[in-house]
Amino acid sequence: MQLFKGPLNFDFLKLRKVMITISALLIVVSIVSLSTRFLNLGLDFTGGTLIEVGYESTADLKQIRDDLATDGFEGAVVQYFGSSRDVTVRLAPIAGLKNDEIGNKVMHVLAATDANVQMRRIEFVGPSVGEELTEQGGLAMLVALICIMIYVAIRFEWKFALGSVAALAHDVTITLGMFSILKLEFDLTVLAALLAVIGYSLNDTIVVFDRIRENFLMMRKGTPEEIVNSSLNQTLSRTIITSMTTILVLLALFAKGGELIHGFSTALLMGIFVGTYSSIYVASTVALALGVSKEDLMPPEVEKEGQDQDALM
Repeated sequence: MQLFKGPLNFDFLKLRKVMITISALLIVVSIVSLSTRFLNLGLDFTGGTLIEVGYESTADLKQIRDDLATDGFEGAVVQYFGSSRDVTVRLAPIAGLKNDEIGNKVMHVLAATDANVQMRRIEFVGPSVGEELTEQGGLAMLVALICIMIYVAIRFEWKFALGSVAALAHDVTITLGMFSILKLEFDLTVLAALLAVIGYSLNDTIVVFDRIRENFLMMRKGTPEEIVNSSLNQTLSRTIITSMTTILVLLALFAKGGELIHGFSTALLMGIFVGTYSSIYVASTVALALGVSKEDLMPPEVEKEGQDQDALM
């Protein structure tokens, strides 16, 4: 399916220095935020107790926090969950109290203000489990990036491999930075979304790289910048259609999917935007900066049997 009629001739690479500068600034801001504000880790990683309660009318979050703090639950994270009548209370592990005791005590505190409050669910995650999930989640992302670099290096060329990994690291860092800046909760569903973003961005990058390789071998004239620019124009229609259809689905999930997958859809929406941009500017620009050329992509010559003897005669 063609989105545009006729050949396109946008000069993407004309703005590559400006775009790379913007990307560098976003990465610096993200790293600074991750280093100072950190991530708002969910219960999956921190461990603790999660209690969901329901009220008959709009709940006063400030009042709930004050009541819990007065009764010894300082630092409780109290948030709306889907509506202003549904509330979640997240507590860090408390030494000397069993999980059931924590739940009963919290409900006793809340019932003192509103006797009609109802417990919807309660979840417990041990701190050792949260620490293990954090370690395994980071390891999974690192292994994914290494495997991707090896795959692209085998299929294309090492300069393209570094470009693709740079684009993926760019996408993950900025997405994590946005979660840190906005203090959005980071749980296992968001981690799964980040791994999905890596797969989506890599697929988009591979399509662009495949067209660049074809054009390097087919176009007799033209500088590497001109060939890459032509390749980006040829794949632009496909990139826009794929991105827009994915974004429409994610917007539906974001709006109607509920709180349980809100973080998942948010991370994917951020990742799709950043991943589409990085496929055009980051991956290709890094490959060009490393000096990719037609000679790098030429298939090696295979000597025919008996060629040496013929040359000696």
